[in-house]
Amino acid sequence: MTPTVTTPELMPVLSRGKHRHPRRGACFMEMASFLAGEPWRAHPACTPPLLAHLARLVNDSVTDPVRPQLIPLIPSVVGLASDDLRVDATTALRAALAALPIAAASRQHVLATAVLGCERILAELDGRDLDSLSPQSSQALDQIPEAAAWARSFSGRIRGSHRIFRAQTAPHILNLAVEGIALACAPDVEQRLVDLLAAVIADCQALILKDAAKDLATDTESDTAMDTVKTPSRADSLV
Repeated sequence: MTPTVTTPELMPVLSRGKHRHPRRGACFMEMASFLAGEPWRAHPACTPPLLAHLARLVNDSVTDPVRPQLIPLIPSVVGLASDDLRVDATTALRAALAALPIAAASRQHVLATAVLGCERILAELDGRDLDSLSPQSSQALDQIPEAAAWARSFSGRIRGSHRIFRAQTAPHILNLAVEGIALACAPDVEQRLVDLLAAVIADCQALILKDAAKDLATDTESDTAMDTVKTPSRADSLV
């Protein structure tokens, strides 16, 4: 006889939407809040808000048979809290690039504009030429020349603030990108959404760990400098 595998009674089942209690199920970020030891909620402090927004969108856009593929990703978003705008710009850029080649033509103009806007934010933060593009963005825009030309003519007239980008523009890009992928006439759109979330999580981990390493190196250099100042030289000890 084949043994029957059942889900433990107290284990929340990953499902669409918001849940007031684990017994009624859990969305991706509610489960993350549980793992982080935070109050049960879909907007925990353990994850950058934009990444959490993407996780909720993907969670609600895939079907029940595919949703369990998201479970191994949940622990990866715990402890990624960051206020670095590069995290937001990189997240939005990754989503726009994922949707751009398969989205309906009517969406490609806006997605191409989103790519240029995210690249401009990253260039500004990195001190690069504001019109410079990453190889991935350049290649993606080359595949849709008409939409890219429209986006360049349109985005040249836009100058938004970092605050507006974080609060409004970036979430809107995610909404458009996820919807564009979900409705695309392309194979494996649900798998594309799962892969997008996994890729964004990896991007955020790389950025946040890089910043943490820089901070640690700076702290170590400062401590070394302080020790050098405090430790008398042999010549001083002979005076």
